[in-house]
Amino acid sequence: MAPDPQVARWNGQSLSSGQLARVHGFTDLDGSQPDAWGHMLAEERAGKPVDVAGYR
Repeated sequence: MAPDPQVARWNGQSLSSGQLARVHGFTDLDGSQPDAWGHMLAEERAGKPVDVAGYR
């Protein structure tokens, strides 16, 4: 985040690594941008038990 010219936009926020990866274009070695928190929230909102097995 240090070279981000708009780094102040993150002040006072709690961010996940998935959010920052999308904004800054970071990927895993396989090219994916997994979002564990997004997956868990989607399952919870759908009324499903949170199952991390299907997350990737």
